Amino acid sequence: MISQRIARAVTELLAPAVLVSVLLVLLAVHGEPNLGRGLLLGVVAALFESVLPFLYILRGVRRGDLTDIHVGDHRQRRGPLLVGLASVAVGFVVLLGLDAQRELLAGVAAGGVGLVVAAAVNHWWKMSIHTAVAAGALVILVLVFGWLLAATAPLVAAVGWSRVALKDHTVAQVVVGALVGAVVAGGVFAGLR
Repeated sequence: MISQRIARAVTELLAPAVLVSVLLVLLAVHGEPNLGRGLLLGVVAALFESVLPFLYILRGVRRGDLTDIHVGDHRQRRGPLLVGLASVAVGFVVLLGLDAQRELLAGVAAGGVGLVVAAAVNHWWKMSIHTAVAAGALVILVLVFGWLLAATAPLVAAVGWSRVALKDHTVAQVVVGALVGAVVAGGVFAGLR
């Protein structure tokens, strides 16, 4: 069915690891006068906040410990979320050592706090991390680059639709994910930048 293929494409193209990586590179380049240094800091941030945790998930899927790369079974989410949190913490320390600008550090911290909240909620209920990350990234982009980027809000809705269409989440899980992501990421980022 074509709608299932579109939903799968949206889920993969706007997956948390992709969105977080792009967001961190944008934050690093925006806040750093030297483009090369900004790109380097963005890649380092993405490595610790997205790439390494995603590689852990891939390993878990290949070994049969996790059902899929989106960790569809919420009972399996604690391990990947804790590994992600540890990776974010190490990355934060590395970025401090590299004298990264405050905006990038605020973005990394927002992601770390988001992981803590997601781990807590997902212990009891399968909140959509896809929509949490999409909404959180949107709020941070609006805070940094201005209200014109609010025009990308339909992408958050598209992510939510894709998760429901694929039967990975209910509408409630998607809506709560978007609200929690927007409030947590926006609040932490705004408070630390």
